[in-house]
Amino acid sequence: MDAFFASVEVLDYPDLAGKPLVVGGTPEGRGGVAAASYQARKFGIFSAMPMSTALKKCPNLIVRPNRMSRYAEVSDQIMSIFARYTDLIEPISLDEAFLDVTGSIALYKSAENIGTAIKQAIKEELNLIASIGIAPNKFLAKLASDLEKPDGFTIITEQNAQQILDPLPVSKIFGVGKVLAQKLKTHEIQTIAQLRQTPPGRLRPLAGSFTETLLDLANAKGNRPVTLPANPKSISQEYTFAKDTADTEVLLSAIMQQTEKVAARLRAKDLKAKTITLKLRYANFKTITRSQSLPAPTSTTKTLASAAESIFNKWKNKSLSPLRLIGFAASNLTEQSKGQLSLFTNPKQKKQTTIDTTLDNINKKYGQNTIKRTH
Repeated sequence: MDAFFASVEVLDYPDLAGKPLVVGGTPEGRGGVAAASYQARKFGIFSAMPMSTALKKCPNLIVRPNRMSRYAEVSDQIMSIFARYTDLIEPISLDEAFLDVTGSIALYKSAENIGTAIKQAIKEELNLIASIGIAPNKFLAKLASDLEKPDGFTIITEQNAQQILDPLPVSKIFGVGKVLAQKLKTHEIQTIAQLRQTPPGRLRPLAGSFTETLLDLANAKGNRPVTLPANPKSISQEYTFAKDTADTEVLLSAIMQQTEKVAARLRAKDLKAKTITLKLRYANFKTITRSQSLPAPTSTTKTLASAAESIFNKWKNKSLSPLRLIGFAASNLTEQSKGQLSLFTNPKQKKQTTIDTTLDNINKKYGQNTIKRTH
């Protein structure tokens, strides 16, 4: 995401648009800059700079307090958009993630189409700007996402990788900090092209055990897989409507789609949930949640969807109003193998498990959303 914290402040307070803005602590409290808008960066202001220094560089600088819970909320919405296209998501921070979309290319024809769809969804649904990098490995994808910020979209292929890498400074490589960059500079190694043309024997006294990895990256090689976060406390999906709606068919359809995706992610992680929660945000941004504990932990889509619909109907009957966002979350998670086993197999449960497994396999093979259920 581009200038994420600052962009969320502009999203919530539109009058800040186009102004030099930072998020962070006060200069009186010796606070620092957590994020800076691109307008502020023109004054030489950057993250981790003391706030007192930032104000000297730009006396008209607008300082907003850090609202981490709000940024996390928007981050969840962004991650939910990612999850429409793949389950293989590795968050790096609130505003950045790696996605392995290999399994979805059959449905969307190309990684470029997926990147375009994600970028467009973030813009249209959240009114925020993302920079996308597409490449054969994580190192190149991260590099690509930074090359054309803000509002970037860069594709690095095996064919053009070296052409893009060679002119760049060695500091663009993972693991090359100021100290190593300075060591390399003293030996007249400043660009990636110079680095990869340097014999390993000459590099080893400078980079030590990092030498082989350094040369691999300089040669556009990388094999680190996208890894899922361990032990999630909850799994959620949410959707922001283009226009506030109180249409119960539209709302229930959104809940069904979210429930199906959450259930599939539970099964992919070999987890089951004991608690489900609906998140409802009104047009005025007031947000409420309604939760329900299930008789037993489950990852069955139909069971989760029935419970979600029950919660929705109770809310609808008491306080139906137009919503701008609706979300579904599964929590109180346990591993599939844990819990009391029944001596007898429930035929209906077995049928639902078969349906879930079949749909999961189809969507995994041909891409997310190949087959969807209706409520």
